[in-house]
Amino acid sequence: MKSGRPTKICPVCDRQFQWRKAWRNCWDEVIYCSDRCRRRKSTISLKNNV
Repeated sequence: MKSGRPTKICPVCDRQFQWRKAWRNCWDEVIYCSDRCRRRKSTISLKNNV
């Protein structure tokens, strides 16, 4: 990953993702790394219950 950019961990896939220009105005609200993970967010509760 490019250095100097902030990163977060996606709660669905547990992968690290970094800041994108498209998120410059809403980085604090970004939770998921992709639309796919956002749609699959129900799997978070399944992982936590196991």
